[in-house]
Amino acid sequence: MNGLDAGRAGLRGERRDVDAAARIEAAFRDAGVTGRLHAADIDTGREVGVRGGEPMVLASVFKVPLLVAFYRSAAAGLLDPTEPVTLRPGERSMGPTGVSAMLDEVRMSLRDLACLMITVSDNAAADALLDRVGIEEVNATSARLGLPGLRVETNGRDLHAGLLADSGAGSLGELWGRLDEPGMLGRLSALDPARTSRGTPAEMTRLLGLIWRDEAAPGGECAAMRRLFGLQVWPHRLSSGFPYDDVLVSGKTGTLLTIRNEVGVVEYPDGGRYAVAVSTRSLLPIAVLPQADAVIGTAARIAVESLRRRPSGS
Repeated sequence: MNGLDAGRAGLRGERRDVDAAARIEAAFRDAGVTGRLHAADIDTGREVGVRGGEPMVLASVFKVPLLVAFYRSAAAGLLDPTEPVTLRPGERSMGPTGVSAMLDEVRMSLRDLACLMITVSDNAAADALLDRVGIEEVNATSARLGLPGLRVETNGRDLHAGLLADSGAGSLGELWGRLDEPGMLGRLSALDPARTSRGTPAEMTRLLGLIWRDEAAPGGECAAMRRLFGLQVWPHRLSSGFPYDDVLVSGKTGTLLTIRNEVGVVEYPDGGRYAVAVSTRSLLPIAVLPQADAVIGTAARIAVESLRRRPSGS
C-alpha cells in the first residue's frame, strides 16, 4: 500500500470510528442511560471508545482485578489455591447468589470461591477471597500491570454498609424505595467513582487483553481465568449482542442500583479477539430495566463490528 492509499484507509477508519461512536451514543440515549465504552482488538491494539478514559464505578467488576491478583499470588507460591476456607452463616456477605444465598456452613477451596465469584458473582466468595489476598495486593498488582488507576477501595460487606449509612435506610429494599428522593443519589459514595472502587473502561480492556495474551500471569493461570469468564451464567448483557453459535463471549457483570456494567472478550471463529468494557447508569431509579441491560450488548456489537470492518492496512 502506498502512502496515499494508506492515508485514505486511515481516514476511512477514522470515519468508521466517528460513526460507531455516534451510533453507540444514540443507543445509550434510546435506552435511557448514560454510558462509557471501550473496545480493543486484543492482537492489533486497534480501539473504539466513547468516554473510555473516564472512571466508572466498578461494582462487581472489581472481582476481575481481584481474580488476577489471586492467580498471580498462587503462581508466586504466596498462597495455595486449594487451601480450604469455611464460610459460616451470619458471617458471610449478603447477596442473591452462590454461598451468599445459602443457609448452612460451607467449606471450599480458594479456587472454588474464585469460580463462584466470577461465574455467579457470589459476594460472600469474593469477600472471602479478598480477605485472603488483601486489597493492598490487588491494587499493587494492578499498578505492576501498568493500570494504577484501577483501584479496589472496599469489599462487599463495607460497600453494603456504606449504602445504608449514606442513605439512612434500614435495608436495600427501603433504599430502592427512596432512591428518587431529591439529593439521594448524590449522597451515595458507592455511586461516585471518586469515592469507591473504580477504573476506566480502557483500563479494563487492557487488563482483559493481558489475560487473553497470557501476560497477566503465567499461561496456566491465565487459562484458568479465561475458563471462569467463559462460564459466567448471565446472558442478558454483553452476550445479547452476539447471538451466534460460533462466537464465544466471556465476561463479568457488575450491578449496583442504577449502574449496570459488563466487561468481557468476544472471540470469532476467524481468530478475531476483542476486549470490551461497557458501563451504564440509568436515568430512572428502577431495578428491572431490560433496555438498560440490552444496550450493553448493542453498544458492544457496534464497537466490535467497527473494529472488524477496518481494512488490514489501517
